[in-house]
Amino acid sequence: MLARSVLITGSNRGLGLELVKQLSAHEFPPEVIIATCRTPDKAEELRKISTEHQNVHITQLDVRDESSYGGLVNHVQELVGSKGLNLLINNAGYSPKSTRINMVKWQQMSDTLLVNTIAPVMLTKALLPLLSTAASDSTLDTFCVKRAAIINMSSILGSIGANEQGGLYPYRASKAALNAITKSLSLDLRNKNILVTSIHPGWVQTDMGGKNAPLTPEVSISKMVKTFYALNEEHNGGFYQYDGEVLQW
Repeated sequence: MLARSVLITGSNRGLGLELVKQLSAHEFPPEVIIATCRTPDKAEELRKISTEHQNVHITQLDVRDESSYGGLVNHVQELVGSKGLNLLINNAGYSPKSTRINMVKWQQMSDTLLVNTIAPVMLTKALLPLLSTAASDSTLDTFCVKRAAIINMSSILGSIGANEQGGLYPYRASKAALNAITKSLSLDLRNKNILVTSIHPGWVQTDMGGKNAPLTPEVSISKMVKTFYALNEEHNGGFYQYDGEVLQW
């Protein structure tokens, strides 16, 4: 089992949906999979999965609405019980189509930073008591996803060292900032035994990645889940590709 309980944001499509698919269909699936999305009524494929797997719980969440976090935490507490939340995957993301400096707009910058950067850190803060409860299980290795972890879905486009093309200001800035958040969280939560890592899923055939991307969601997520299993103390605060390759900041 990867982890007893998992919460995935942005689960109605793309990588989030594929994560729910593969984890629920695993030979040893999590006991509780909390799949959040903005409009559950329209998430037909996700709803189909939840009818086939009783451990999948669809929960409404717009990560931009901080006022709803308290209700979410209470609901998650009811689902995970006294053992806490083991794994938080901050997957929900936004990417505007602007590229060069003469095209970027103020609203694009603020909207992208809100979803990709501010929401993950504030949602993590809200769920920290439940993650800390799970991390208090001393029968497991010091740092592992099965015990307690936060996975921030980042991107190679957030790498400053690998940026050789420029442009994409909102998305690059938001993911570079998310990587900085990952590093700080890994230091702040180290004594709580909560592992924190940034993962680049690769260039994937999703609404965001486009049809020309070389990776399918199935391949990206299958390799990513294998990487999750391998994460340990040396990966805390790092930036990795879906297959475990180390990426430069």
